[in-house]
Amino acid sequence: MTAPLPTAKPEEVGLSQAALDRLSAALNERIASGHIPGAVALVARHGKVAYHQSFGRQDPASDKPMGTDAIFRIYSMTKALVSVGVMMLWEEGRLLLGDPISKYIPAFASTQVGVISGDGYTTTAPKSPITVQDLLRHTSGLTYEFRGNTPIHKAYAQSRIARLKQSNADQAEGLAALPLLHQPGTRWEYSRSTDVLGRLVEVISGQTLGTFLSERVLTPLGMTDSGFSVPAADQSRIAEPFAKDPENSTDVALLDVRRPALFESGGGGMVASTMDYARFLGMLLGNGRLAATRLLGRKTIELMTSDHLGTITGPADLLPPGHRFGLGFAVRTQPGMAPFPGSVGNYYWGGAAGTTFWVDPTERLYAVLMIQAPIQREHYRVLFRDMVYAAITD
Repeated sequence: MTAPLPTAKPEEVGLSQAALDRLSAALNERIASGHIPGAVALVARHGKVAYHQSFGRQDPASDKPMGTDAIFRIYSMTKALVSVGVMMLWEEGRLLLGDPISKYIPAFASTQVGVISGDGYTTTAPKSPITVQDLLRHTSGLTYEFRGNTPIHKAYAQSRIARLKQSNADQAEGLAALPLLHQPGTRWEYSRSTDVLGRLVEVISGQTLGTFLSERVLTPLGMTDSGFSVPAADQSRIAEPFAKDPENSTDVALLDVRRPALFESGGGGMVASTMDYARFLGMLLGNGRLAATRLLGRKTIELMTSDHLGTITGPADLLPPGHRFGLGFAVRTQPGMAPFPGSVGNYYWGGAAGTTFWVDPTERLYAVLMIQAPIQREHYRVLFRDMVYAAITD
C-alpha cells in the first residue's frame, strides 16, 4: 500500500490557519452563490500537507457532497506528466532535446510552414526542423484550432484533428500534414505539441502512452486515481460541472472519461484526484524524488524549470508579465510584473476545465486546486494563488 503524504498543522510549516480559513470562506461563498458546484484544494509546505479541503457538491445534478478523493478531468495538467515522461527517456539516452521530431515520426520530415494571405495560405519549407525541445517549450510552429481564426486554425478544425476516434499515431500523422503557423523555434505558441510528445513516447518506448505513464510515473508515485479514463468502480467519484455556466449561460461539455480512451491525448486527456496530483508535485519539489521513489535527477528538474525562450515571444494571454516557459511549465522569472504573488523560479500550469497547480521551490511549497468550471478558470487560478501566498507567515 502507498504511504500517505506527511501532514502538519498550518502553523507547523509557516502557514496561517486564519488565512487558510479565509480561502475556505471565499470558496464556500462562491459555491453558495451558484458560481461553481464544488472544489478541492490542497496546500503543502516543507514536504507536508497542511491544507486539504473539499467544498460544495461533486455533481450539481445531485446533493452528493464533494469528497477530497473526487476525480477531476485535468486537461492540460496532463502536459506536465507527459513532459516528465519524455525527460525520463532523455535521461536514459534514448533521445536528445535537439533531435528533429522527424527522426521518430517520419511524417514531420515533409511538414510545411503556412504563409497566410487573405483568406488562404501558401506554404514554404521550414528553415529548421521541429525539435524535441521545440515541442516541450511550445515553439514547434504547431497551434490549437481554438487559439485563432486564421486560415491555418480553420484548416486544423476542418481536419477534425481533435477527434476522439483516432489513435495517437493517427493524430501525429494528421498534424504533420497540416501547415505550421510559425517557423519552428521562432515564436511561443501554445499548441498540440504535447500531443506529439505523447506519440514520441509511444514510438520510443514501444508502449501506449497510457501504459508507459502508468508503469513509469503513476504507479511508482502511488497515483492510483490517475489515467486516461476512470474505471467503473471509481466512477461515482467523478466531479462534474454545471450543464450551463452560470456566468454566461454557455453549454459546458467535458470529456467522457467513463469509457477507455482510444486517443490518449498527451496534451489534455487525463484525470486525477487532488492528492494524486499532489504526489506528482511532491516529486517535482523533491528534485525528482518522492520518498524512496526517484523519477528524475535534480539537474533534469532544474533544466525543465529554466527559461527556454530567451528572446522568443508569444501571445500574452497565457504567459503573464514576468513569466517565460521551460520544458513543460510556465516559469516565473521576475518577482514583480505579474498581477499575482510568487517567487522567481515558480513553475506552474493549469487545465481547461479549471484545475491549476504551482510549485514554489523558494518557499518549499506546492498547491493544487481542482474545479470543473471552464469559463471561470482564470478567476480561480488567481484567487487561489493570492490567498495561499497571503497565508505564508515565515
